[in-house]
Amino acid sequence: MSSTRAVSKKPSRSSTAERAGRIAKQLASSYADAECALVHSNALELLVATILSAQCTDVRVNLVTKELFKRYKSAKDFAESNPKELEAAIRSTGFFRNKAKSIRGAARLLVESFGGEVPSTMEELLQLPGVARKTANVVLGTWFKKASGVVVDTHVHRIARRLQLTREDDPKKIERDLMGLLPEAEWIDFSHRLIWHGRKICAARKPKCGECPLAADCPSAGKIA
Repeated sequence: MSSTRAVSKKPSRSSTAERAGRIAKQLASSYADAECALVHSNALELLVATILSAQCTDVRVNLVTKELFKRYKSAKDFAESNPKELEAAIRSTGFFRNKAKSIRGAARLLVESFGGEVPSTMEELLQLPGVARKTANVVLGTWFKKASGVVVDTHVHRIARRLQLTREDDPKKIERDLMGLLPEAEWIDFSHRLIWHGRKICAARKPKCGECPLAADCPSAGKIA
């Protein structure tokens, strides 16, 4: 007598795309006003704030940049800044030496190659020291309103995997998967909304699955302590 054994099947890409569409629609309903939480008034301020936001909360960054942007108003100001003074000004954001080095390096290249202005293409932004795709996507999407990709920060990384919209762990591969599942018109707002969802509901520890508007489409709902 032959026996059969249940085999766990990987969801098809079409079913995952359909689920991603429902998730995007629900996020739009739940977080219609979600936007970048970093306070800025121009592209340079957003670039600097995003560099500072690595391994740091947006709340802390906003406290630091409130005074920082009074002191340094242009790319030239940052490029010519005293390293120790800049480090001291951003110390509370963590990794301040590396961040100061990145900010000064990026500012110097802005002055030397871009007339002191922040460029508006992915290729040019990635030339700047300390700028990877996440930072470039924040600047392009938030300031220039260009959908060049999907911002993958710690929230997007965590929640995309919990939602099984990706099985990848590398941010570039996660971004690739999300770009493949969502229409380009959704890329900018989807990341903003997922970040807000991470802050309010889907925390790293003890997510509020009972309050989650995405629970019906989340394979991890109720399974994370």
